[in-house]
Amino acid sequence: MNHILIGGAWPYANGSLHIGHIAGLLPGDVLARYHRAVGDHVCFVSGSDCHGTPVAIRAKQEGRSPKKVSDFYHREFAECFKKLGFSYDVYTKTSSEEHKKFVREFHEKLYESDYVYEKEAPQAYCESCGTFLAGRFVLGKCPKCGTDIRGDQCDSCGAVLEPENLEEPVCAVCGKPVGFKNSKHLYIAVAKLHDQLKSLVDTHPEWRKNAIAFTNRYIDDGLRDRALTRDLEWGIRVPKSGYEQKTIYIWAENVLGYLSASKSAAEGTCFDELWGENARHYYVHGKDNIPFHTIILPSLLLAHSKNWHLPDRIISSEYLTLEGRKISTSQNYAIWVKDLTDQYEPDSIRYFFLANGPEKKDADFSWRAYVHSHNGELLGAYGNFVNRSLTFIAKYFDGIVPEGTDNPAASRQIDELFVTVGRQIESGAFKDALSGIFDFIRSANKFFDTEHPWITRTSDPSACGNTLYQCVQMIANLAVLLSPFLPFSSEKVRGWLNISNKWEKQSVSAGYALPEVEILFQRIDKNVIETETEKLKSILHQRQD
Repeated sequence: MNHILIGGAWPYANGSLHIGHIAGLLPGDVLARYHRAVGDHVCFVSGSDCHGTPVAIRAKQEGRSPKKVSDFYHREFAECFKKLGFSYDVYTKTSSEEHKKFVREFHEKLYESDYVYEKEAPQAYCESCGTFLAGRFVLGKCPKCGTDIRGDQCDSCGAVLEPENLEEPVCAVCGKPVGFKNSKHLYIAVAKLHDQLKSLVDTHPEWRKNAIAFTNRYIDDGLRDRALTRDLEWGIRVPKSGYEQKTIYIWAENVLGYLSASKSAAEGTCFDELWGENARHYYVHGKDNIPFHTIILPSLLLAHSKNWHLPDRIISSEYLTLEGRKISTSQNYAIWVKDLTDQYEPDSIRYFFLANGPEKKDADFSWRAYVHSHNGELLGAYGNFVNRSLTFIAKYFDGIVPEGTDNPAASRQIDELFVTVGRQIESGAFKDALSGIFDFIRSANKFFDTEHPWITRTSDPSACGNTLYQCVQMIANLAVLLSPFLPFSSEKVRGWLNISNKWEKQSVSAGYALPEVEILFQRIDKNVIETETEKLKSILHQRQD
């Protein structure tokens, strides 16, 4: 049994989740469900990032406390993930007492390291607001590419920045120019970890290409030491004498959530094994989070010097656009997950983003593509094969699986699929895995059509029974192969056929009595395309006005 840690990125608890979040995070659940089916010990964790500057900004705008704002969205996130079938072992928040306690203890030990030192440096200060500002509180232009950005990272060119590097810096809250005041802080000497970080990326060619490219660029451009502390109110207090009024910089505590959450999920020595050398770690997130998982998290773990397990696989997606345009939460140009899950089936949503998402290149969500994906592939291919086969048995065989023999060709294909799909999931090739399964589904439908059971029902009842028996075996194995991707429909089919969820070949005996079978997926009315696109067009018109 292997010990598997799967860490999904922690969304900022400052606003509702949109489809871009889901497109980047769904692969984590596929990994977790697959490894459990294989028999591995899995710890799948994530949580809401409550101490971020975006949360503080939202709180100021709404006149509420950061805690109330973050707690509200944390509850909303948890409900959205539940509706979509995310099988987290722990979904927590950075404002939890367990996380804060773990982070303080980790940092106390970290400060004893040779990699941590004190330095006085300029920190953005807004005279109008009367407060120091964290990086994302500062707006300005990227000094490298000229893009309008917030002050800690440029999403356009990928540069990791400090607010004092920005051109024309202004306060994100009041919009007035900011100044800079010197303040003493603790820093981690990331530059001294150059060799270890370079070795990490060089020895992991299985990381996603964007993760390798981004990480090498950060290293080649020259690693910069990073502040561990900030003069902010909302956050975890620094556990060091003389720093009581400062808080731990968010980037130095939110990535430690993978440790704190897995400690909450694990029991006894299991935590040590989970973070030991024989474990396997996956980190699942969007492209903009790459440096925090390939540079920042490893730097903290290495500097802490406890032989923590470093990332094995980086599952970093590219960007998702909406009807050909960039998603903009500030301008409400987005599809919100809470609305999507209220109107559409969870497996339908999961299938689209896993089969058509930004796995290795940018992808676009359009309502036309979504409806076609559901009606033409999920319902038209898979749902159709399951329902036409099982309802035929219910109608003409009194719901009893007829006698038959294994189909050698299909049996070989199924054996190969369990091996191939498993390898593809482990390597992060989710689209290829789904594509292979649906190729088999299309061949199964072709088999049904070629065998003409509606004719042999009267002309050759034995051949008809054999056809349906073989279809049932295909369905049983498809239900297991698709379980990591489509957990809700797969659970239904496994229940109908009384089979396990183990990642191994399944069989259903002749004579088995099927329960009452229902339609697996409902067709989506094509009028949805026009209705939903008109909603987005009206948002764009409002922006232009």
